[in-house]
Amino acid sequence: MDLTDPFDNFEEIVEITGWEPVLGGKLAEKAVWVDEAKCIGCQYCVHVASNTFIVDEFHGRSRALRQDGDSSDLIQEAIDTCPVDCIHWVNFEELDDLENSLDRDMFQSFGKPPRMNKH
Repeated sequence: MDLTDPFDNFEEIVEITGWEPVLGGKLAEKAVWVDEAKCIGCQYCVHVASNTFIVDEFHGRSRALRQDGDSSDLIQEAIDTCPVDCIHWVNFEELDDLENSLDRDMFQSFGKPPRMNKH
């Protein structure tokens, strides 16, 4: 065994495809998802796991900003505080499809009112 080669005692070779989620160095099987269409903007999740969730300033709804922002236990606590059950664990590969399925133009804004140009 060659002690200068750190990969010498690996039993299997892992092929990197570029599609792997980058969460803590391991392949993630789950990710946190906020269904913004159901969110009422209470901000409980933000208060519990502020490194994971933010509130969209325009729509006034929460969204997951960083998948690795807080521990899984803290994220689960934030999920449990949601009064409308709009935060879920999903497969990481589903995130793009879920994001694309939201039609934010149909949301009623809970955030700042839009600016109106007065002439």
